[in-house]
Amino acid sequence: MCNGSIMDKLISFSLPLMLSSILQLMFNAVDIIVVGRFDSSQALAAVGSTTALINIFTNLFIGISLGANVLAARYFAAGRDKEMSEAVHTAITLALISGVIMAFVGAGASRLALDLMDTPADVIDQSVTYMRIYFMGMPFFMLYNYGAAVLRAVGDTKRPLLFLATAGMANVALDLLLVIVIPLGVAGVAIGTVSSQFVSCILVLWCLHRSEGSYQLRFSKLTIKWIYLRRIFQVGIPAGIQSTVINFSNAMLQSSVNSFGSTAMAGYTAANNVLGFLYVSVNAVTQACMSFTSQNYSVGKQKRMDRVLLDCMILSAGVSAVLGVGAYIFGSQVLGIYTSDAEVIKCGMEILSITTVPYFLCGIMDLIPGALRGMGHSAVPMVLSVIGTVGTRIVWIYGFFPHHRSLFFLFISYPGSWIATILMQAVCFYFVRKKCIRQLKTVNG
Repeated sequence: MCNGSIMDKLISFSLPLMLSSILQLMFNAVDIIVVGRFDSSQALAAVGSTTALINIFTNLFIGISLGANVLAARYFAAGRDKEMSEAVHTAITLALISGVIMAFVGAGASRLALDLMDTPADVIDQSVTYMRIYFMGMPFFMLYNYGAAVLRAVGDTKRPLLFLATAGMANVALDLLLVIVIPLGVAGVAIGTVSSQFVSCILVLWCLHRSEGSYQLRFSKLTIKWIYLRRIFQVGIPAGIQSTVINFSNAMLQSSVNSFGSTAMAGYTAANNVLGFLYVSVNAVTQACMSFTSQNYSVGKQKRMDRVLLDCMILSAGVSAVLGVGAYIFGSQVLGIYTSDAEVIKCGMEILSITTVPYFLCGIMDLIPGALRGMGHSAVPMVLSVIGTVGTRIVWIYGFFPHHRSLFFLFISYPGSWIATILMQAVCFYFVRKKCIRQLKTVNG
């Protein structure tokens, strides 16, 4: 990451990560497709109505895994093997503890949270069933994500891809078995997802255990070293809070969609899943930006850091433009994979018509915080993202939407919030970069 050409390395790093993220999203997509095609629109709405809530519960800890990624990348680039090993064992222990906590909290609070979102009566029981089973797999989900973060920190994005491909095939097989052959409905797809997460978890832990060098995992060494936990939290907690708060605004958006009934909910579920594929594609470039920036920052290569951000912006804009325009042009056909209900597809297309083409703005909005986290600054982009993204959506949902009630008008808040956030982030990046350059010059004498 610290030498040679940049763009080709960014692509070779991002592409497996992009495919890995798409496969991970496929866990939820397969659930949605199977219940949408082989069960009912209510089952489709039930699974989809849980997405924002699940993200609220989990994204704090997933965000913290970014702190583990940044810390491991720095130690690996600097050749600090002892610190690298202790940071890895601290991160994996944290993943296990957080996964167990999330299993109990998520399962226990499912019905209350769905009630607060005004989930319709014809959907809520199935939604509760799906959420409770899904959260039982949180320890596996967390262990995979933290283990994969360690592998990405050392430049390995290919093995996590293979692990997710294996788990994804297991998920498809189990979903079809437990919905079509054994008609368990939403409970069946939830069981399939948890089982596939168990597979990916075992594979990534086995990989770390069999690895050679500073990031080798020894289960007897699992412990919390507070010095590394604090450093992980410095980057990870602001990132996690940012993601959690943004998903809280998505939950408010989901609540507004719920007011249109189960057909609109099903349309939003399908459209939101399509947008999820766009997001993980641009987020793969953001993760590359963060890892490359972190390693180059640790060895004092400021000009290379700037080039990394520029190349990432070009790559992210290109990927999101191609996928976003494609999703808009072929939107009806794509939504037809999820459901055959014409009214559901119509609602989904209303949402895609305003969110897909300008999606490159979301990619840029995601990149700047990634570069700042790579330099060890995570709190400021968190605040700006909360003000720009969440603030804009709250004002829109509660200030303007009640007077112009339509799905189209509701989702205009997406590009509006992206633009507002980018403008604030650009100013922030200018001043933080100047501070980091002064620090590098001081360290290098």
